[in-house]
Amino acid sequence: MAKEVKIIGLESIPEIKTGDDIAKLIVEATEREGVGIRSGDIVVVASKIIAKAEGRVIYLDRVVPSKRAIELSNIVGKDPRLVEIILRESRRVIKATKGHLIVETKHGIVCANAGVDKSNVAGREDIVLTLPIDPDRSAREIRYRLYELTGCDVAVVVSDTQGRPLREGQIDVAIGVSGINIFRDYRGTKDLKGYTLKIKRIAIVDEIASAAELVMGNGSEGVPVAIIRGLLFSSKEESAKLLNMPKERWLFK
Repeated sequence: MAKEVKIIGLESIPEIKTGDDIAKLIVEATEREGVGIRSGDIVVVASKIIAKAEGRVIYLDRVVPSKRAIELSNIVGKDPRLVEIILRESRRVIKATKGHLIVETKHGIVCANAGVDKSNVAGREDIVLTLPIDPDRSAREIRYRLYELTGCDVAVVVSDTQGRPLREGQIDVAIGVSGINIFRDYRGTKDLKGYTLKIKRIAIVDEIASAAELVMGNGSEGVPVAIIRGLLFSSKEESAKLLNMPKERWLFK
């Protein structure tokens, strides 16, 4: 826990191209903006810039939709080429209805459109961006590279914007992590009144991603990276896949 936490958005990250060194660009931006990198910082990186660096940009005019994609496109009312990309990024379709295609991605995340996005890609309707191939690996590589460049031991959280069941609006959540415990586990501890907590396990990395979105934004802000400073956390190498609830525990479907 911490009495005060600082959230610093980096405003001078340049437009990302395939092959760019994300960690190097982050360090350069922190130096330009007088922020620096400190051990104990949590660096939150929008999944979109990682996907761009990985070359995950797809031109729809090069996509040939399958029969299944065409069938689903007639149900959901989306471009069959876009549906084809969504299917390629998915393990299975959870729900297909007018305007909505909910799937389980290859990462095990249940979300709309497999995270395939048109916003802030290239200003063209025929270009989309998929999620990073392995967000945990991406977080780990950025973390190690930041240590190599600065000598500072930080945690890295890869964030993405998603909707939530039975809640309006979207929030940013963690889809990749490195160097931080995913949960703050209160189970077995006592509250102020002496009651032993049995269920409470806070998804701290999701809270971190959502907090970072306050400065990063999702529109024209141009702030794809934020530094969380002053938050105490336990350092551990875990996978963000632990946040994906097993199907047998779903209460709603």
